[in-house]
Order: sequence, then C-alpha cells, then structure tokens
Amino acid sequence: MRPSDTADLWWRNAVIYCLDPQTYLDTDSIGQGDLQGVINRIDYLAELGVTCIWLMPFFETPDRDDGYDISDFYVVDRRLGSLGDFVELVRMARSRGIRVIIDLVMNHTSDQHPWFKEARKSTTNPFRDYYVWRPTPPRNAKEGVVFPDVEQSTWALDEKTGEYYLHHFYSHQPDLNVANPRVRQEIAKNIGFWLELGVAGFRVDSVPFLFDNDGVVEAGAHYSAIQYLREIREFVARRSGDGVLLGEVDLDYDGQLKWFGDEAGDGLHMQFDFMTTQHLFLALARQDARPLVETLKRRLDLGITNQWATFVRNQDELTLDLLSEKEREDVFAAFAPDPDMRIYDRGIRRRVPPMLQDDARTRLAYVFTFSLPGSPCLFYGEEIGMGENLDIEGRFAVRTPMQWSPEGGFSQAPRRRWTRQMPQGDWGPKNVNVESQRRDNDSMWRFMQRLIRAYRESPQLAWSTLEVIDQDNPAVVAHLCRSPENDWTMVAVHNFGERGALVELDLPGTDEVGVLVDRFDGSRLPFAEGGLARVEVGGYGYRWFTIEQPRS
Repeated sequence: MRPSDTADLWWRNAVIYCLDPQTYLDTDSIGQGDLQGVINRIDYLAELGVTCIWLMPFFETPDRDDGYDISDFYVVDRRLGSLGDFVELVRMARSRGIRVIIDLVMNHTSDQHPWFKEARKSTTNPFRDYYVWRPTPPRNAKEGVVFPDVEQSTWALDEKTGEYYLHHFYSHQPDLNVANPRVRQEIAKNIGFWLELGVAGFRVDSVPFLFDNDGVVEAGAHYSAIQYLREIREFVARRSGDGVLLGEVDLDYDGQLKWFGDEAGDGLHMQFDFMTTQHLFLALARQDARPLVETLKRRLDLGITNQWATFVRNQDELTLDLLSEKEREDVFAAFAPDPDMRIYDRGIRRRVPPMLQDDARTRLAYVFTFSLPGSPCLFYGEEIGMGENLDIEGRFAVRTPMQWSPEGGFSQAPRRRWTRQMPQGDWGPKNVNVESQRRDNDSMWRFMQRLIRAYRESPQLAWSTLEVIDQDNPAVVAHLCRSPENDWTMVAVHNFGERGALVELDLPGTDEVGVLVDRFDGSRLPFAEGGLARVEVGGYGYRWFTIEQPRS
C-alpha cells in the first residue's frame, strides 16, 4: 500500500502519548503543571518517537474529578495557561511531526457549568432539557453506577426543584441529554472550535453512556447513539479531513463492533482494545496464555476505516471487568494482594512495574502490545517505568507528577504545594527518572525508544491482519501479521512463562524455504520448505521476525 494512498489515515499507525498537563511540568512554580510545561517537552517527546499527544482535560473546572468535571468547554483553566498557550503547543507539536488530540467529554458537565445552574432554577427553565430529569428515580437507579465506592445511585435529588437528575459518574457531574438537538448543536460548536485551533481529533469519553437515559442501554437508544456518532464523524471530516475519533468503549468485541459502525465502519475511527489488555494481565498472572490466545482469535479484523488503540496501562484504574470472577481474582491475587491496591471491585490502582516486579515481564507486556495491528498508546511515565503512590486517593494514585530528575524536576514550588506527591522509595524520582535513564543504554527509556522505533520502521504492521500460530506450550503466544498485499510478513513469539521455551512455528502461507530475520538483533534463522521453523525464546522473552524468501 503506497503512502500516498493512506496519508490522511495517520491515526492507523500513530504512537499516542497520553499526558495530564496538571502533572507533567510546572513552569511558573505554583506546584501545578501547565501547557507551557508540555511545550517545553515537545522535543523530548519527538526524541522518544511519539507521533500524537493526547491531552487530558485542561478546560475550566472546579477540579473535583481531575478536570473531567468541566464548567466551560471553551476556556483553558487559568492555572494551566491560556488559549494562546494551547495554540502554541499545537503549532510546536506539528512542527515536530506530532499531532494533538484532546478529550471530548459529551456525557456530562460539572454541576458548576452555567447550563446546569440555569437548569436547576426551575422545571420550566430553557436549559432544563439540557439534562435528564425525572420526578422519581427509576427502579434500576442503582444499575450502571461507575463509581460504586462513592455513589449509590445514578440519580440525585435536586432539592430546589424536587426532581432527580441522571449522573452515571459523580453526583456533581450531571449527564447531558444528548437526545436534545440543542445539546447536540452545542457539542458540534465545541468540536468545530477546537478543530479550528488545530487539534487532530478527540478521545471520546464514556461512549456507551450516551443516550443511556435510564441507566440501561435499550436497543432503540443504542441505535440513536450510533447514528449520532456517525453524524459527528461526518462533521469532523467536513471540518478536518483527517480528524480522528478515538472512543473509550469498555466492552467485549461484539459490543465494540457496534460502536465502530458495524460492517460499514462509519462510527468511531478507533477504540481502545480493552479485551486484549485485560487478558494480557491474566496471562502474566497465571503464566498461562491460553485465554489470551483465544481473545486474539476473536479480535476484530478491522477494515481501512477503523483501527485499534492498543495499550498496557491507561489513565484510569486497570479495569478487569471483562474477565470472569475467577480470572479477576487470580489477577488481584498476583498483582493487588492488598485490598487498598484495588478499586471499585473491578480494577487495580497501580502502575505496571510495581505490579510485575520484574523488568523482563514489564518489557514483555509492552513488546507484546506493540506487536499487534493497531496504534499503541502510552500513559506518561510508562517510558521510564514510573510507579504509583497508594497514599493518594482512588485513581489519582497513578496520576502523580512526571519524574524528570533525581530531585523530581516537576516544579520549583515547595513540595507541600504540589498538586500531588511523587512515590517514594524504590519508585521515587531518585531511582526512576528521565535524566538518568536517557544516559543509560539499558534503561527502560532506551528500551521504549527502541521499541517505538521498531514499530515505526514497520508501518505495514498497523495495516496487517493477525493470525495466531497454535502452540502446545500454554505459556507461549505466537502470531503472524501479514500486509494486505501479502508482500510483508512479521512473526512474533512471546513467552509468558519464567522458563525458556523451544517454539515450533508452522508458518501458514509460507511454502518455500526462507529466512527469519530478527527485528531486534538482526540475527538470521533459516526455515525449511513448508514453512517449518524452531525458535528459542527465553523466560519472559520475545522475538520478532520478518520473513525473507527468494523472489520468484
């Protein structure tokens, strides 16, 4: 496939880097990161190999949910900078070949948003229908609560008007009534505004809750939401021909297919692959990859209009809600033995290196994820193996300040004024920081830089189809990725066991003799006629090969 055929589909093989401006770098010494801090690190991200920055919310907010409680969708929070800073950030990133996407929070606002302040004045207020109200809660009011440790219902009483409003998240985040055409028009205006300022697209927050006005998605409402996403996609295409919608849809593959737009593929451009990530951690916990293999066999083979965003860890809890109860308990026992490490009875509030306690396993997790067709997404700090601070409440334990130097390097303000505190001990900045790792060729940072380079030097990977190569060893995952033109093939082997393995590969569609060329060390391994090869893989090891065959 020629580059000219796919230039507007940049998102199909992007390397995405999610960061929270509040915790990235403080340039005015108030203890809180800012947009100028992100600008100052654009060259750092370019050196790492990032091609797309995903900015977590930076809008005006009471900041009761890390910025996801938005009180003005058009204003940069004054603590983080200005619209001028944002435009400069986008310009600087573009000049380094990096695009910028931002969060699109359509599901709810802050209760301090002017719309909600007006809506709660009276039942006849013109803004009343911007939100979802009922005189009494429905019988299923306790279903669909996102934060069960905090909220007991998805409906809250507004004492002034005596009616209840819907909130899937916190009660200070009332759900918007997206079925209202006026609300949809407001959302379109907001999308158009940020596209004019140069964003390359949006990470769409909480997609399955759109139109979920009764706490349960019904067939008709679900169809309406899909239609609405199609309209948004068309609008983005008109305003920005290569803009992308990356959706947060924590469902199994059957559920995700609908949000892609079914076979037409005209819904969301991209979705996060939650199924693979959750089964990846199950494989790491059990040293048994068979459920992961079955997941890969079920993984949707997407057309040119869609793509997966692959990830090891994101900005929320490591959710395990797509696993069975027994599987979830196995992962908890391995990686979150202390109840304080768990959250919402479904997830883990830890970062990857402290969970796995082994550099080899940590690196295996990332290599496996990068080996799949899709666009890999990193959460800031993953490139140096940052840990969490469990002294911080809830999901914020993994959203600690970026560790730039042995002294911290996040802010010149006194630490007591920092927005959050860094981990201490083994995972503190003295032991884990950018400055030291950039000088160490064996560091996590250098490993991640090399991994990103290997991914970017194989653009065919993002466009390829995936085929599992069955193995007798339950700890081994082997798969083959083949380009649409069948002119490029990569074979990836990953060992989730602590013991080395001799892996037999029966390479489908490879009938002649040839050579497997190791993508990481350049070594060459001949294979016999009929596509039969044997590969040695160390404990928690991995091998990537491209196939070379004589030209006919």
